[in-house]
Amino acid sequence: MPPRLRGDWTTWPDVRTQLRRRWERGTFLAAHAAGLPFEPLDLPIRRPWPRDIGDRFDEVRAWRDGWTAVPRGIRVVETPVGGRLIGVNQLPARVVIDTWANLLLVLGVRREVETFDAQLAAAHERAPALVDWMTAHPMQVLAAGDGWDMLVTTVLWIDTEARPGSYVREIDVPGVDTKFIETNRGLLTDLLERQLTPHRLDLTRPRSDFAGRHGFRSKPDYVRMRLPPQHVSSFSEFAVRVEELAATPVAGDTVVVVENEITYLAMPSRPGTAIVLGGGYAVGRLAPLRWLAERDLRYWGDIDTHGFAILHRLRGSFPHTCSLLMDRGTLLAHPTQWVRESSPTREQLDRLTADETDLYTDLVTDALGESVRLEQERVRLSLVDAALPVRRETRQ
Repeated sequence: MPPRLRGDWTTWPDVRTQLRRRWERGTFLAAHAAGLPFEPLDLPIRRPWPRDIGDRFDEVRAWRDGWTAVPRGIRVVETPVGGRLIGVNQLPARVVIDTWANLLLVLGVRREVETFDAQLAAAHERAPALVDWMTAHPMQVLAAGDGWDMLVTTVLWIDTEARPGSYVREIDVPGVDTKFIETNRGLLTDLLERQLTPHRLDLTRPRSDFAGRHGFRSKPDYVRMRLPPQHVSSFSEFAVRVEELAATPVAGDTVVVVENEITYLAMPSRPGTAIVLGGGYAVGRLAPLRWLAERDLRYWGDIDTHGFAILHRLRGSFPHTCSLLMDRGTLLAHPTQWVRESSPTREQLDRLTADETDLYTDLVTDALGESVRLEQERVRLSLVDAALPVRRETRQ
């Protein structure tokens, strides 16, 4: 068997590194926090082979001398290595750490442990519902540093003072602002799920929706809309909260949801036709507008894979939605305007018509060229009027 390279022999710094990794995983501190008795650590050492002693004696001696740097209280257990030809030599074989105090000495973390112990003791008094979480996640507590007390104070304030339907901005804790909440959103979510009673939590909301998950009012969705000519309002365009527009249907027989803002602004006004700025995949925010089910609803987006995916999403709320200028004829009429779609989707879209599905399949499979895309703003506006139904009187 060939001699081991010296790099394979365990050194005292190697042992410290191994222990540091376990410390950073929280293994030691979690056991300490749970009140478990300290179990002595017995760590094996990779040492030279007998042949190494004869062939590389100076290297072995230097390696052996390196073990004299071990702090007092740490036991290095030796074992005889060698035999008749080279003699018997005592070499380190195991490192034993018998006490918690000695482990803290090796790692240099006594102050961190004292800090955590103080935080855990305070939680027993202030926030007992958080104790189990702190015990299981001690390194996250330490990582919060000086901000830990502010986090606990914020959790307790939300529990006792927050009004249902208030905004996160209304949290009134000294030093806490919306940026603090956003920065610590994940940690606050973990703590609030321990502190709040179940009826205060909406676990159907994703963790990213901090406000909705914990009973706060979310930032409202808005719809931007151009009204039909001769609408009873004196405004030609407005932006309104979705929840308010849901209760106030807009006059007109036709509603066109348009993807591109400039196209939305440039489309000619048409009696009986309202125009809505879609906003890409955010088109789902239109779902509460149930009165759209009674309108001739059109969607005009890019002719590319994502354009059809957005149409598919809108039909999830309004199955009767018709596409506008998203057909093969429109695509083939603008070959000089094609660009390349940077990151096509291959999502299965089962809400498309047969013709739409055929065109979508061609786009996905590059049947017409590599990642073909016709952006909405490159389609001639003169085609819009003919593509819409015959104008009718505005619904009052």
